[in-house]
Amino acid sequence: MTSSNHHAPEREPLLSSTSSGREDALSCSSPREGGELEARTSSASYLGKWLVSSSHGRSSSRQTSIIFRIAASMLSFVVLGMMVSTLGVMVPQFEAHYGLTDFQVSFVFLVWPVGYVVAAWLNSVIHLKFGQRGIAAIGPLFHVLMTTVAALHPPFPVLLIALAVGSLGTGILDGSFCAWAGGMENANVVQGFLHGSYSTGAAIGPFLAGTMLSVGHMPWFTWYYVLLGASVLEAAVLILAFRFEDSKRYRDDHEQDPLLEAQGETAADGKDTIFRHWVTWICAAYFLACIGTENAISGWIVVFMTRVNHASDYLASISSSGFWIGQAAGRLALGIVTHKVGVRTATIVYLIAALGFEMLFAAVHVPELSAVAIALLGFCLGPLFPSGVFMVTRLLPRELHVGAISFVILIGQVGGALLPFALGALAETLGIQVFQVVVFAQLVVTLLIWLAFPRLPPPSSPCEDRVE
Repeated sequence: MTSSNHHAPEREPLLSSTSSGREDALSCSSPREGGELEARTSSASYLGKWLVSSSHGRSSSRQTSIIFRIAASMLSFVVLGMMVSTLGVMVPQFEAHYGLTDFQVSFVFLVWPVGYVVAAWLNSVIHLKFGQRGIAAIGPLFHVLMTTVAALHPPFPVLLIALAVGSLGTGILDGSFCAWAGGMENANVVQGFLHGSYSTGAAIGPFLAGTMLSVGHMPWFTWYYVLLGASVLEAAVLILAFRFEDSKRYRDDHEQDPLLEAQGETAADGKDTIFRHWVTWICAAYFLACIGTENAISGWIVVFMTRVNHASDYLASISSSGFWIGQAAGRLALGIVTHKVGVRTATIVYLIAALGFEMLFAAVHVPELSAVAIALLGFCLGPLFPSGVFMVTRLLPRELHVGAISFVILIGQVGGALLPFALGALAETLGIQVFQVVVFAQLVVTLLIWLAFPRLPPPSSPCEDRVE
């Protein structure tokens, strides 16, 4: 999530099954309908101005299907999942190729949130100057640059810079498409599609990479040729899907937003408001611990399985895939349970069960059983992320949702870098066996933070009275 999320996202009434007064009025009041005839310029002129749209230009009246745009976004999230999840598979490969220690290789995790921080500012600029098609072109471009450099297996410092560039593309696409989906009438459904696509990519990434490296005996950098091809496909599909979403259309759809008048400058009062609610800080701490735990597991599970449980490289990679498959399955299967039991109680149960499976993982050193245990652990952790988002939306006023979620997700990305990095530093001095203790401690901290959330009010209560 990024700072562009602070702009009220575009409403897509095509997905709406119901209409709701004020929001539908906003979505139907776009002035672009009156300019359809003028917008139909010659194809040569349109292609010449494909990317750069001035504030005085006219947006095209044409638009691709919303289903096509959602499908293109889902493809992009599959690529994002593949890139993030395979870092753990690459850790032992980086160590062997570059002669690195556990502490030195941990910097691959530390550079990842750099892109998200930069994207928090850059996203707003891209939307205002180029519209959504700028996001569709620039985000994948950073992915292509990263994978091209990594495929050339450069010196390790250069590889770190490439990974930071790739994370910038990920931050741009992640924040933009989540904000766009969040502005739709059926936002929960579309968000589910996006996060499900991410989990799918995260599950197949380690499996494919492990198969290439262990079974095919290919060098590690060949995996980045695969990601390069996926990034090129991502770029082509996104550009095709969002080719008509220029800056004029974006400004028209957001003309009610006073933030645009300041050319990307945010309103101080609106930003400060989210920090006045202590629920924001609880949720930020929760995401820091939650995402940090997930990334610590996925980042170091391959190393732990090979060194401590003496698993083959292939089985270790399968364990990483199993963790992400468990997360995807848990997010899908436990959603109904969470709805019936209640998010507060259900999440407590999931975290206690996760602690149980972590103890089982620590006690059993049979590689096959350990792989099953880590998959079950991922199954229990699956619903934690959407549960945190749900708490924000129930405990904060509606107008603060986008800004607050942007902030807590950014903090979560910081945790997703710092905790794996800290685990690598500890492994350097105490041995990789510390992996089990650190993961258990992080789960306990996550549970304690979750218990700090106030009880949810009845659904009919006004948001303004929920957090004071």
